[in-house]
Formats: sequence, C-alpha cells, structure tokens
Amino acid sequence: MSTVADKLAKKSTHKTPAKQVRLRLVYIDFWSAVKLSFLAAVAVAIVTVVSYFLIYLVVSATGLVTKLDEFFTSFTDGGTTLSQYIGLPQVMAFAAIVAILNLVVITVLGAVVAGIYNLAVKVTGGLLVGFTSN
Repeated sequence: MSTVADKLAKKSTHKTPAKQVRLRLVYIDFWSAVKLSFLAAVAVAIVTVVSYFLIYLVVSATGLVTKLDEFFTSFTDGGTTLSQYIGLPQVMAFAAIVAILNLVVITVLGAVVAGIYNLAVKVTGGLLVGFTSN
C-alpha cells in the first residue's frame, strides 16, 4: 500500500518544464488605481499618526520639551512658554492634519499616475511582463 507521502514523493521526482508566458500591460483601470492608492494612503496616515505619537512620547520622556522651554523663556519675557504649543493635543492635531493631507495627495497621485500610464501606453505599447509556472 502506498501512502499519500509516497505519491507526493513520486510526483516530485520528475520535473515538468516550466511554461513561460509574456503578457503586455496595456491598461490600468482608473478606479482600481484610485482604490489601491487610497488604501496605501490610509496605511501611510496610520503610520504617520502613530509615529508622531511615539516621537512625542520619547521627546517628553527625555525631558527635551522642558529644556527647550527653559531655553525659550531665557530670552523672552516669560509670558509664553513653548510647552503651551507642544503638548499632546497639539501634536496629535498636527499629525491628523498631516495624515489627511497625505491621504488626499497620495490618492490623487495614484489617479494621476494611472492616467499618465494609460496615455503613455498609446505611444509605447505597454509594459511587457514575463510569467513562469513553477
């Protein structure tokens, strides 16, 4: 009696020739590119907000904000402090604004790149891509 492992071992002894296929990419769907670039932009936005939060935690834990505050008040009248402008709510609001701007810009850039590629295909004929079956 042969087991499944024996059958798989017999199958792997002879090697089938790999078939190669060459395809030409002649069109990128506009809405697919917009959806994909939007998802990439959402990922970048999440990374942006988390990185701003972590950088703020490191800066506040090391006491850099207080040292900068002392330096800032040493040459001013002391009426305003730097820590008024560099707090967690202000940093997170700035991170949210940067993330939203990145979201819009990356989504628009994805749409523009898809449109430019679709126009360039008319001149160049497209991108030749090779695939193989292993």
